[in-house]
Amino acid sequence: MKLAGSLALLMITASLAGCSTSSNHGVNVPLVATRQNTGQIGSVTLTSQDKQTGLSFFISGAPSGVTLPLRLYTFINKGSCQQPGPVAYALNDQVNTERQAVRGWTMSRTAPVELSVLLSNEHSILVRTAPESGNVDIFCGDIKQASAG
Repeated sequence: MKLAGSLALLMITASLAGCSTSSNHGVNVPLVATRQNTGQIGSVTLTSQDKQTGLSFFISGAPSGVTLPLRLYTFINKGSCQQPGPVAYALNDQVNTERQAVRGWTMSRTAPVELSVLLSNEHSILVRTAPESGNVDIFCGDIKQASAG
């Protein structure tokens, strides 16, 4: 059963990356689960949208005990996951997620910065649970180390 879920996640991620590279330059960033979210996987696809960057997230899960419906906060920080800097962009106008038929959650965000700017400097993406679920950092991914689509 876990193999089928992992395969479905891989196919969804690949299709998101494929869509993102059709007319816009896209970058896929793997999200690494923190110790508080061990065993979960995720990714985010960044696409150029005029002078902004679109972010399409897929995560396999969140720690037990989080409040449902799942609300997640996302940030683009200066620096890397290993050496995080200050928040460059808080992407929290909307914090809701959508549950998927395959085990997991999706969400979309928009950052008020061009993708080329994010790629030219060291930035990381942080996913955090809502305050009522403890403000726990559950995923992080380095944009600088991402692979272009």
